Amino acid sequence: MKALRKVTSGKGTLQLEEMAKPTPQHGNVLLKVKAAGICGTDIHIMQDEFPHQVPVTLGHEVAGEIVKLGPGVHSWSVGDKVITESYFSVCGQCEYCRGGRPNLCTDRRSIGSAVDGGMAEFVEVPAVNLHKIPDHVSWTAAALTEPLACTVHALNQVRIQPGEWVVISGPGPMGLLALQVARAAGGKVIMLGITQDAERLKAAQKLGASSVINVEATDYEAVVSQIVEMTEGGAPVVLECSGAGPSASLLFDVVRKRGRYGQIGLYGKSIPVNMDMVCYKELVVTGTNASIPSAWTRALTLLEDGAVTDEAVVSGVWSLENWEDAFKTVIAKGALKVMLGETSK
Repeated sequence: MKALRKVTSGKGTLQLEEMAKPTPQHGNVLLKVKAAGICGTDIHIMQDEFPHQVPVTLGHEVAGEIVKLGPGVHSWSVGDKVITESYFSVCGQCEYCRGGRPNLCTDRRSIGSAVDGGMAEFVEVPAVNLHKIPDHVSWTAAALTEPLACTVHALNQVRIQPGEWVVISGPGPMGLLALQVARAAGGKVIMLGITQDAERLKAAQKLGASSVINVEATDYEAVVSQIVEMTEGGAPVVLECSGAGPSASLLFDVVRKRGRYGQIGLYGKSIPVNMDMVCYKELVVTGTNASIPSAWTRALTLLEDGAVTDEAVVSGVWSLENWEDAFKTVIAKGALKVMLGETSK
């Protein structure tokens, strides 16, 4: 089978390789991959900015069809359409695993970074991690469940109340998913972006943002004043989804006193930010690492009910053979969510 692999350490070093199709081991299943999303984490792995083992097949946002059951699997059938949580294994014994937070397990091994992932024709995953795809949910929407579960987990931390203003910086795939989850919770959303994000800001408008602001279109103080005035003294909730240092600084300036700051984007490096604002404003600052199992249930419900849609988020599906064009498109912000799999491109 074909698989997109990070073959050695160092920047780049991705190759499409032929490798043996896995035989599912005890408790596992083999999926025929229908769609695998390219995540910012995959870009960070490509650039050696995120922990991973080599060689490894990339891809942790996966939707597929079961084609083979390993020994001991009785609750699933060949032909079932499923998504898979991204953890291949955790210890199951630490305080985090036992407390329902396997995302924090020190021994966690995830597909796409520590174990071969879904940017391949087939992938082996544990049956215990599977969720059935609702009948009317498409393959591309289903492959969004992993980033959507991460978003749900992040927004659970900031606890949006109906009617609250939520400022989201970064109208990429995670930002647009956060917008939809925030609106489903009753929040009123202001989406921030830069000039390069013009089409993404239009997508945010289509998805129900109350306002979109190009922060490069005017001077910094004017942007801050505009947001503070619109939110009547500062936003109760701000979400950083861009992974850009200046974005974090801006959000610290527009969040109100005793507000909640949620970090969703990854920077891949240290950034300068004025943490004194946490004290001066008595802020609650939260971050999230991947997702927890309960967030997947909520994510699937949002997709099934139509509260979250893939239409404005997914730009298309590229073939594995065209992976280089797909990655270049993501890096250049030439599209929103790009997927590899059975293709339209």
